Amino acid sequence: MKKFVNIILGVAAAMGLSSCEAFFTREPINEFSAETYFSTEAELKMYTDGMINDWMPDYSEPSSGDMFNDLIATKNSTGYLLEGSEYGASKRSAWSWTWLRRINFMLEGMAKNGGNIPEDIYKHYEGVAKFWRAYQTFDRLKTYGNIPWTPKYLQPTDEDILYGERLDREEAFHKIVEDLKFAMEYVSGDAQYRTGQVYINKYVVCTFASRIFLYEASFRSNYDKNPSTNQPWNNMYEKPADLYRLAADAAKVVMDSGFYKLAKSEEYPNLFLGQKLNADEVIWGLTYDSQINGVHALSRYYYSDSMGDTPSATKEMVNMFLKTDGTPIDVKAGEGEKTLNDEFANRDKRLGWTVLGPGYKVLTSGEMKLMPMECNYSMTGYMLVKWLMPNRVNFLSGQDNNSILIYRYPEVLLNYAEAKNELGEMNETVWNETVKLLRERAGVTSIYPTVADPWLKDYYTVGLDHPFKTNGNEAVALELRRERVTELILECGLRQFDLYRYAQMDLCERRGYGEEAWTGIWLSEADVAGGFTFQEQPYKVGEGEELGAWTYPISTTKANGTWSLKPAEHGGYYLMFHYKLRWEDKMYVYPISQSDLNLIWQKNPNFKQNDGWDTPIK
Repeated sequence: MKKFVNIILGVAAAMGLSSCEAFFTREPINEFSAETYFSTEAELKMYTDGMINDWMPDYSEPSSGDMFNDLIATKNSTGYLLEGSEYGASKRSAWSWTWLRRINFMLEGMAKNGGNIPEDIYKHYEGVAKFWRAYQTFDRLKTYGNIPWTPKYLQPTDEDILYGERLDREEAFHKIVEDLKFAMEYVSGDAQYRTGQVYINKYVVCTFASRIFLYEASFRSNYDKNPSTNQPWNNMYEKPADLYRLAADAAKVVMDSGFYKLAKSEEYPNLFLGQKLNADEVIWGLTYDSQINGVHALSRYYYSDSMGDTPSATKEMVNMFLKTDGTPIDVKAGEGEKTLNDEFANRDKRLGWTVLGPGYKVLTSGEMKLMPMECNYSMTGYMLVKWLMPNRVNFLSGQDNNSILIYRYPEVLLNYAEAKNELGEMNETVWNETVKLLRERAGVTSIYPTVADPWLKDYYTVGLDHPFKTNGNEAVALELRRERVTELILECGLRQFDLYRYAQMDLCERRGYGEEAWTGIWLSEADVAGGFTFQEQPYKVGEGEELGAWTYPISTTKANGTWSLKPAEHGGYYLMFHYKLRWEDKMYVYPISQSDLNLIWQKNPNFKQNDGWDTPIK
């Protein structure tokens, strides 16, 4: 069976493209009897299982997908964001449309050969195919804005489509809406498709739909122009309010299904460390088994010099976590200026489940021991532990077998709450059936917000090209942003995803409030002068003979990759890690590669690059 699947995948790949040129010129391939294939349920399942194997996120997504945002400091950065790194069309790889050909091949094959398949089975797999088409189309739309798109399996003679103008973003997204409406109606939610949380079922579809409908609604609400053209939105199809409604409705299908609920508080850490997926909370996930599909190396992304970006939390991220009484840290009064040993006390449990705090232990040489903070792997003094296997062997071995969660029920709740708020339909009842559940599980008293947290509002407003705005309750909107951080950080790039839709990626450039640095732990005068102890390990700050894992070497240059100290308003210092990033609004879409443009211009010299990308950024 596995061999046959691989054959099918190989043929499917051969039908696609690895470059624009291949897409435009390659003849259709009929290696596995396209005239008769897709005539049985077994063939449909085999083909769509191949899509799962090829396209679902892998183990690197939780970490690498969230490396480049405002709240995670890294030792390295993508050239796209790094100031001084020239980026333009010549640095962009050719876009690929293999996926579109592969899906359209299936849909046309089904229409031709699937007449004897029971209607409910036929519709289910047609819906699965359209889910994947929507999934992949959205990925390209988010990346490029206006994109090529067609519902047919293209031939080399279809030059009007192959070399024509890209579909306007709004029209392309309307195609996504149409595909997802079909998939939400016809993809089955039966138990056989929920087994192991790997197959595409109705609730996977609805979760994805709630995510991307919310994305596009908020992006158009916060960014007043189509970034591909720099022209105002046409609102020719769905308006933001329509998309918020679709997002709320899709989320409600999952909420009303009765199949999902929050895991218990004591089960929360194991959501990210267990091999078995939690059937209550996980809607879609990937199970790793050394005997079946191998292991992965997510822990090495956290703590390895040879691979990964050694991500670290920032002070701003830590400040997002509430106190157990449901109130925020009063940053302006200096309440957040506490040592590592103190600031975890009486806080949202998710802080200690996400960031290394007092008492955290890992298996070391056969014994559970306190895990120290290693300066080599912590840019800010805050080490991340979400997804980290509690065994030092895993830090270097690449032998992790914890499952990867792609969609969790909490995201559905938060998508629903935000959509309802933006529609002006937020009330305490909606709050109680969404945010309240998450906070109480984390040991936080739930308080329905009526007054906006001033620090949080400043964070999303001061110095930004597109400051915070909402169509709903302002205090609630800000708390929902907080909750998406405390619940969903380091989960498949959702923080960066959110910054895009808020049109606030310039938060990455402004991190550290203009200091060109990420803000780290607070240190008292005594800590700086004489060192400090954390997890029974002594640390030094500054220059000296004992540099390395237990010392932060302070530099006066403030060059990339160096540390400095910033005086805190109420005394002491903040540890600052310098890494200068840049952002321009044109970066909300990537440039089309020069290789693609050169090919297309041979047939269509009027084809346009995305707005502003005629010259690279530096």
